[in-house]
Amino acid sequence: MDLRQLEYFVAVAEEGSFTRAAARVHVVQSAVSAAIKTLERELGATLLDRNSKRVLLTDAGEALLPRAQAVLDAVTEARDAVDQVRGGLRGTVRLGTLNSVTLAGLPALLGEFHRRHPGVLVRTSVAAAGSLGLVEQLLDRRLDLTFVSLPGEVPDGIVLDELTHSVMDLVVPRGHPLATRTEVPIVDLAGMDFIDSPLGYGNRAVADRAFAAAAVPRRVTLEMSDIFTGVDYVRHGLGVAFLPGYVLADAQGVARLKVTGADLRWPLGLARPADRAPGAATRALIAVVHEFFARENLRSGTPGTPA
Repeated sequence: MDLRQLEYFVAVAEEGSFTRAAARVHVVQSAVSAAIKTLERELGATLLDRNSKRVLLTDAGEALLPRAQAVLDAVTEARDAVDQVRGGLRGTVRLGTLNSVTLAGLPALLGEFHRRHPGVLVRTSVAAAGSLGLVEQLLDRRLDLTFVSLPGEVPDGIVLDELTHSVMDLVVPRGHPLATRTEVPIVDLAGMDFIDSPLGYGNRAVADRAFAAAAVPRRVTLEMSDIFTGVDYVRHGLGVAFLPGYVLADAQGVARLKVTGADLRWPLGLARPADRAPGAATRALIAVVHEFFARENLRSGTPGTPA
């Protein structure tokens, strides 16, 4: 067997698809299929079940996968060591992001990283199913590092570094009965129509936990995948919402209230797998992320804006 065969096998196993694996390794699908068939002949075992809609591992494939991943990780470490001796860091980092991070401060952060390490390619992917979806991709080895919002206990299998947090306020339309007030206890919010992100998103988890802790029922009548649209939904009378301050900087036609008796801190962290050490390029990006957020938190005075 050779490294190319192992790389293609791992790509198919992690992506669950020959098509996605081919796109990931930048070759045609037939080349991936041919390499894996050759690998199966050399090993004398079928590694993949190709009869289902999603490509699945056989028992032999399950046994090979962690060893193949370990071999590829060792090769990456060897290349990193040589690159460092040559005086330049190279490699690829697969970074997961949240919509709020993407729009707020990610370009500046990655620009700083690129100036320091121009030989490293950063491939970003935005969450399709919130922070929990990003954690799944991290555990499936489809990401090396990801920004997440995970209030409460840290899921098994990841290491989470807290970066900052933003406190969410209640946002209501200007004509709402609460619009003339500056704060409201959470117990007074029972029965209202809420606009919120789908389950799996960090801000939704923060709100759900706050209502559960206060034993107050809550009804979500509209779900939004992009938190930056929340102000427009509220302004047009579709409900009320919990939104962070950086979304509300230039908000028109709405009122903002502090909610008492509730913990509405929306955390932002950086997650990585617990079962494998990050490569040199990933370690370099982790260092820049921490420097960037430490500087931003110091500038703002409190860890309040994920930017």
